Amino acid sequence: MKFLDLAKVYIRSGSGGNGCVSFRREKYIEYGGPDGGDGGRGGDVWAEAVDGLNTLIDFRYQQHFFAKNGKSGQGSQKTGASGDDIVLRVPVGTEVLDEDEETVIADMTEVGQRVLLAKGGNGGFGNLHFKTSTNQAPRRANPGQPGVERTIWLRLKLIADAGLLGLPNAGKSTFLAATSNARPKIADYPFTTLHPNLGVVGVDGVEFVIADIPGLIAGAHEGKGIGDRFLGHVERCSVLLHLVDATSEDVVADYRTIIHELEAYGGHLADKPRVTALNKIDALDEEERAARKAEIEGEIGRPVLMMSGVSREGVTEVLRALRAEIDEDRLRHKAADQEEYPWHP
Repeated sequence: MKFLDLAKVYIRSGSGGNGCVSFRREKYIEYGGPDGGDGGRGGDVWAEAVDGLNTLIDFRYQQHFFAKNGKSGQGSQKTGASGDDIVLRVPVGTEVLDEDEETVIADMTEVGQRVLLAKGGNGGFGNLHFKTSTNQAPRRANPGQPGVERTIWLRLKLIADAGLLGLPNAGKSTFLAATSNARPKIADYPFTTLHPNLGVVGVDGVEFVIADIPGLIAGAHEGKGIGDRFLGHVERCSVLLHLVDATSEDVVADYRTIIHELEAYGGHLADKPRVTALNKIDALDEEERAARKAEIEGEIGRPVLMMSGVSREGVTEVLRALRAEIDEDRLRHKAADQEEYPWHP
């Protein structure tokens, strides 16, 4: 299935049905009177987060979603039928944006969450509605209200506990394949990964989800390479795993490149907890390992982990470090929720 994380969609809610002008005409009934019914409501347009989807590919083949119009009222006080609603089923983690691609209408983060995108028009009143003691034979009825037509954008941000960052060929896909059942494409050339991958990893009996995104290069925020358009998929992560190729000629420069792109991307991505690891240490001897580790620790001022996705050396320690950060983030969110909604008997 092709991965698609951005889609433009045109929606329109249903218009309300017109009211009816009608009078009661029956044989042997001396007094008739108005009996025109109201029009039915137009259908609404909803967005619903559903389980089992991880791409917006369905919206590649259908971009227009129109709800049904309400039926007009009829005589004998008959109200018109309401139009059917239409539901846009999207993956969990989808943001619904306005036409400007900046204004967030809704953030679908839970299965079953529903958001009203366009409300259907009300049906018009029939002439029965306007009957009074002084106007016993009204000959007017209201038209139905028109529906709402708008253009929206759907942007998918994958929901994962940890996200992988690094330059192309830093070993991110190899790490994901070594720790989970995911089978991303692995090759010895840059930009092997062209779309995000998810993998479920486990350590010490606890499982969590890791997202692997295409590698970044210098100037990605300006559109170079694949650009930074996939960085949104790690915005929701509790922790970022920054993999640095230990066989690179300048590991510090590689580290700075990724950090600069995170800062240029904006938001809170650069402030997220990060675990930094030197990858591909199986290709280095002990002296080279110590030298590279000292270089990068001197740059960031905190310990750096050593690992190899191929030989799996140090992988467990990296997973434990990620799990610790994820648990700490969940505790922070739990404490924040308790402060906002304190428990009381």
